[in-house]
Amino acid sequence: MDTKLLDKAIVFAVKVHEGAERKGKGFPYIVHPLEAVAIAATMTNDQELLAAAALHDTVEDSSITLKDIEREFGKRIAMLVEVESDIEFAGKSRAESWRLRKEEAIERLSAADNDAKIVALADKLSNIRAIYRDYQVIGDKVWDLFSVKDAASHEWHFRGLARALRSLHETFAYKEFEETVDKVFERS
Repeated sequence: MDTKLLDKAIVFAVKVHEGAERKGKGFPYIVHPLEAVAIAATMTNDQELLAAAALHDTVEDSSITLKDIEREFGKRIAMLVEVESDIEFAGKSRAESWRLRKEEAIERLSAADNDAKIVALADKLSNIRAIYRDYQVIGDKVWDLFSVKDAASHEWHFRGLARALRSLHETFAYKEFEETVDKVFERS
């Protein structure tokens, strides 16, 4: 198997996220993109999709641009990373624009092809797994880790993502995502 592209993407992501910590978790941020790669690999062996999973937060979390990603990894990977990147709203803080950004992301994912949805599901499953682990330990205090602290808002967001990603319902990753969302929001 030729993994040169994925290997390059992982090294690139490691450099971009160097020294960053995962939201107060006490471990390196790069663990999250690597988990996303592992999740995506349960759905595909497409090296471009796996590379996009490794790179999915590089534009959001650094000065790296989509043009940089395209130059280094090609147009398809840049487009996949773009689908995963939050849109910023001028004049609004991240907390003030949270709902707008999440609505836009859900809408964008709903219209996306399954390749983009695989990358997104890998990211979102990693996120909800982390929330669930924290929820098991600290309960509703988990929402204090976020800029938006209202559990109902997060439930709206994750259930919207589940609807947007439903075309992947036959994958183990989607089933785990849906089950974990239900566990976090105490519905079975």
